[in-house]
Amino acid sequence: MSDAWEFRADRAATPAVFAWAGPGRGGVALATDETSALGLTGLGLSHDAVWGDATVSLRFPFREFPVTYYGDAHPRPAEETTHRFESGETVELSVRVFALDASRHAYAPALRALHAEAAPNAPQSPWVDVATAADLTAEGLLTWHYDPDPGVLLETVGFDREVSGRDGLTVDRQAMHVGWVSGIPWAYALLAHGLRTDRAGEVEAARRVIDFITASLSPSGTFWGVWYRDHGWTQSWTELKRGLHSRTLAEATLFLLRAQALGAHPQWEHAIRSNLEVIVGRQRPDGNLGSVHHAETGEVLSWSGASGLTWIAALVEAADRDERYLPAAIAAGRYYEQFVDREFIHGAPEDVDLAPTSEDGYAAVMAYVALHRATGDAHWLDVARRAADWMLTFRYTYDVAFPEHTLLGAYRFRTRGADNASPSNQHLHAYGLVCTAELRELSAALGDPHYAERADEALACFRQFIAREDGDFNAYRGMVSERYYQTACFQPKGMLLTLSHAWSVGVTLLACEQTLAG
Repeated sequence: MSDAWEFRADRAATPAVFAWAGPGRGGVALATDETSALGLTGLGLSHDAVWGDATVSLRFPFREFPVTYYGDAHPRPAEETTHRFESGETVELSVRVFALDASRHAYAPALRALHAEAAPNAPQSPWVDVATAADLTAEGLLTWHYDPDPGVLLETVGFDREVSGRDGLTVDRQAMHVGWVSGIPWAYALLAHGLRTDRAGEVEAARRVIDFITASLSPSGTFWGVWYRDHGWTQSWTELKRGLHSRTLAEATLFLLRAQALGAHPQWEHAIRSNLEVIVGRQRPDGNLGSVHHAETGEVLSWSGASGLTWIAALVEAADRDERYLPAAIAAGRYYEQFVDREFIHGAPEDVDLAPTSEDGYAAVMAYVALHRATGDAHWLDVARRAADWMLTFRYTYDVAFPEHTLLGAYRFRTRGADNASPSNQHLHAYGLVCTAELRELSAALGDPHYAERADEALACFRQFIAREDGDFNAYRGMVSERYYQTACFQPKGMLLTLSHAWSVGVTLLACEQTLAG
């Protein structure tokens, strides 16, 4: 679309821009702070197709060029900010320059150094301790998202329960995915909490959700994608007719395995084996497990991308059930490794399957940590390390400066540890908590505390904005938002999405339970 781009710095998890001279040659990176005495900073990159020159730049104050992105398909006009110097005025600007070696992974040590420098100046301030966060989020799932008729975790519920006088029903999403934004992963977290704290209501609700999902497999043998109150079970969020998205199915299967480990249920076991049997049967000779599957016929509708990564962890954790499962996981690991090597992993979310997202990083970390756990092969440990480094490119290393009178500014929300969802969905989210245990396992295997520390950092970040009581930031006790707007995308900077999401509540509960168990 353009050979030159400039962006406002708060779109970046670290305000840094990288370029390499070409295959086998080194490169350079520039980095600075989000803001300076001149205002919000800008980052730039360009490439001259005629001369072959690549340029990286920093601009004080920022410019967005040639267009401004606001979260949809309609580009906004370019934006340029200025500073008027007064006579005698002196301004000091700080810029870091890094020399890069030829490896495209050379960003990792630079970002790690910048994080180490920024962290002492961005102290974290979680509102509650881990055990309290677990209790609050378990209560939030049970009170606001769980509906016993028919046994679902509603994907979203509104902060405002009096909209149109219908107790929020006009804004609550009457739907449930089997995994990802709702479903089995977060029911598992509720089950773990209920068993640990001896809360029978939580245990019953979690089991009922899992029972409801496992009772209705698709004709092709996998889970369905989404349940809607109006018309029941149907496909995933894909434009491919009758398509079921691989990552969602795999995540449901993985956490069903973990739920089954807390107490055997024949129906759950049948669902586990059915899903894994059909996926192994569809695996290509090169290891690809397919990205989108037809609900009725089982035909693989798309092989593109790396959405099959999550099946690796599921196959590893089910390896004692069938001798074919671990070899299938290893073959898949070899196939999807190319995405880690290219530093371009994509396919995880149903709604952004062509663009790289933070969720692709989580899936890759979980997959390759599982392979190392199962095989002890140092190669998989190295792939897991590189996947984690890539994942952390989405994680904010500094605290965004919010306008004083916005909600996030007034509550002094600290962004260090939060992840930018993706270049397409530029908001902060908590999904990175899904691999809390795996990051700690990676640190232990490497003898490097960095990845465990970054997991702790993320959990500390998202122990902010858990509603501690009814009315807290205009939410109800136990609610958790999906979106924190740290830049000008979807909403003005400093706003908070006033919907509680099942996955946002559930993934926080999961990370708390994994932390307490550890």
